[in-house]
Order: sequence, then C-alpha cells, then structure tokens
Amino acid sequence: GMTSPAPEYATLTDDDLVTGEAVALDLPAASFGSRIASGLIDVLVTIVLVIVVVLLTSTLTSGTDQALTLVSIIGSLITVFLIFPTAVETLTRGRSLGKLALGLRTVRDDAGPISFQHAFVRALVGFVEIYPLSGVPAFFSALVSARGKRLGDHAAGTYVIRERYTLQLPPPAMMPWELGE
Repeated sequence: GMTSPAPEYATLTDDDLVTGEAVALDLPAASFGSRIASGLIDVLVTIVLVIVVVLLTSTLTSGTDQALTLVSIIGSLITVFLIFPTAVETLTRGRSLGKLALGLRTVRDDAGPISFQHAFVRALVGFVEIYPLSGVPAFFSALVSARGKRLGDHAAGTYVIRERYTLQLPPPAMMPWELGE
C-alpha cells in the first residue's frame, strides 16, 4: 500500500476501537443490499448536484468566453464527483448521505476511522467504477468480496460496516432460587 512498513510491534491509536480486554474489534461488514441502497442514494444525490451545479455554472458564465464556461463546468464536476464526497466522508469519519440514511460507515480494514487519504482514494476509484462503468465493477467486486468491498475499498484498504449493530451476548447464568431469599 501507500504506508511505510509497520514496525515489529503493533501500535494502537486513540481512534482504534478496543474492548476492555484490549482486543481490537472486527466489526461486521454491512450487507450487500444495504450497500446497494446506500450507493443508490449517493448516486441520486450526486446526479441532482451535477444538474444544479452545471445549470448554475452555465447561467453564471453565460455571455462570457466559451472556454471559460467549459473550464467552469469541468471544475464544478470535479467538485461534485471528487471534492464533495471526499470532504463529506472525511468530516463525518466515513459516512456519505446514503450511509447516514442507512446507518453505515466506512472504516479502515483494521476497523479504525478513515482519513482524508482513504476517502479520496474511494472517491477517485468510485467515480470510475460507478459512473462511466454504470456500477458494474463495484457490483461484482462487492458480490465476490468477503467484506462486500467495491474496487475503491480494495484500493483504499477500507470496508463498510453497519454502524448500529447489536452485540450478541450470552444470556446471564440463572441464579439458584435459594440465593434470592
């Protein structure tokens, strides 16, 4: 990957999710269906943003040089497809609007919170696998991956978890009725 080789001992940061016994959690991956639903919400939001931004940019640059209009529209599209999703996922520590709606979050492979770099790689690869390629690579990658990873997740070293999950705890041992006296 893009990180330097790890030292011989593992270091946990304050961000790592650790239980009382100092065991890093392996959080359950989000279901395939919830990933698709979340992705569709994000695609719809993006399409609406593209339409609004292109109309706004065209209106603001109308009557000016055509080259300026084209450059403005390209800049707007880069903002919508790359800068906006990267900023949202970075600031919310791994959530897009679709993930927020469905209670999902992107985490690192070790279940820690993602950084700007993770969000940017996901947005960059995501643009290519989702828009020009109609989501086909993302769909099949998530289908065959153990953790439901799309290509952007493989490239960034991330996966998506269900944020609101319940820990399955064993039922408490029954107390002998004599002790209840």
